[in-house]
Amino acid sequence: MATIAVTGATGHLGRLVVEELLALGVEPSTIVAVVRTPARAADLAERGVQVRAGDYSDPASLPAALAGVDTLLLVSGSELGQRVAQHTAVIEAAKAAGVGWIVYTSAPRADVTDLSLAAEHKATEEVLAGAGVPFTVLRINWYHENYTAQLGQYLSQGFVLGAAGDGRIRGASRADFAAGIAKVLTSTGHENAIYEFGGTPFTLAELAATITEVTGTTVTYRDVTVAELAATLGQVGLDEATAGLFAGIDGSIRGGALDVDADDLQRLLGRPTTSLADSVRAAKV
Repeated sequence: MATIAVTGATGHLGRLVVEELLALGVEPSTIVAVVRTPARAADLAERGVQVRAGDYSDPASLPAALAGVDTLLLVSGSELGQRVAQHTAVIEAAKAAGVGWIVYTSAPRADVTDLSLAAEHKATEEVLAGAGVPFTVLRINWYHENYTAQLGQYLSQGFVLGAAGDGRIRGASRADFAAGIAKVLTSTGHENAIYEFGGTPFTLAELAATITEVTGTTVTYRDVTVAELAATLGQVGLDEATAGLFAGIDGSIRGGALDVDADDLQRLLGRPTTSLADSVRAAKV
């Protein structure tokens, strides 16, 4: 059986992908969980998953982590400004190890968007396309959890603050994205394809209305300018660069950066994605 490696396997997305592979009946011994700290994946090792140390920032750790791997899921890193070098190191190590297929988690419309976070994804996609290894790019839209993780704050303050206007977000639950990724990893016909993964669109005003409906507590959407949002984020402790980055993302959402009309995820799952209301209910528990 083919060996599937998942990088970042103790992270939110990587862990869920490993769980989905196991749920699909993939033999645990053919799954390689590549992690910075193997002790954090001890429970996976107990279930028969191969746990190997591998760090994007330590190229010397990668050959052993990827030895004998047939398929690699490269979950994009989270260290802004370092990701192109990190991802390139993994891609080069995978090629040297004889990996036959690399699947990469990218950003929505990474090649054309003005979304600031996408620049490193676009560069990684270019590295991947030039590596000479069959690849698949999965462009992941926003997680519902980006918002539901802040549910307590929304409920306590009575509003969602943003600068996204009526921009639509084709979000889905992190579990939906993980399930779609696992489907790709365990099926054929995806080589050199680019998929846009997203769910049912919603605006931040609709997010507020959904929270109100699900919780019974009135929450409204307070729309401000990008500059006003950046100033507010600075007042709550973010440094100027980070505040500007997050406020700018909302500006890109206002312009339609996350409104990607594609059904690739639903088609692969064979079902609709989780509703925003159900994700809010799950966060409420």
